[in-house]
Amino acid sequence: PILYSYFRSSCSWRVRIALALKGISYDLVPVNLIKDGGQQFSAEFKVLNPMQQVPALKIDGITLSQSLAIINYLEETHPNPRLLPQDPKKRAQVRMIADHIVSGIQPLQNLSVLKQMGEKKMEWAQNCIASGFQALEQILQHTAGRYCVGDEVSMADLCLAPQVANAERFKVDMGPYPTITRINKALLELEAFKISHPSRQPDTPAELRA
Repeated sequence: PILYSYFRSSCSWRVRIALALKGISYDLVPVNLIKDGGQQFSAEFKVLNPMQQVPALKIDGITLSQSLAIINYLEETHPNPRLLPQDPKKRAQVRMIADHIVSGIQPLQNLSVLKQMGEKKMEWAQNCIASGFQALEQILQHTAGRYCVGDEVSMADLCLAPQVANAERFKVDMGPYPTITRINKALLELEAFKISHPSRQPDTPAELRA
């Protein structure tokens, strides 16, 4: 497999965690979203992913984009350890939380949107994340055990940790979100989350390395 990734991309981090948890080795091709006006806009990369976004994963003779589509494919082809609970209600909760983050929070504060916001980009990002986290904190109070849904790491957790990293980067006050904070702390102790962390990627700038 070949993963096209950017160290700081939260969508790429989700996939790196899934690959690490499932023990799938891969080659990483960095795509710098800032340099050269954004390497994702190159003609070469547009052929790979017409949406001109990371991540993209070449695997088993196909190229997949969109982090949840990639994670679902990995789940179906490498079922252990499972990232979706067997219980239909819990599985629905995992998907709900994942969608809440990947549809309701992250796209509103991603690079392409922030470019449109000019001087207000920090304030905009903080507001988008805070409103999403207020809802997420309430949801997690009903679903969480050690992790987002019960005591097993799931697809929801793969979305949570990268979004908390975004929140910290945009200096969001995490005080009002004790459940999110507690789960994130537990996740960052896991080896798969450590080795896939933005501070430990081949394309991480020296000053941001762990």
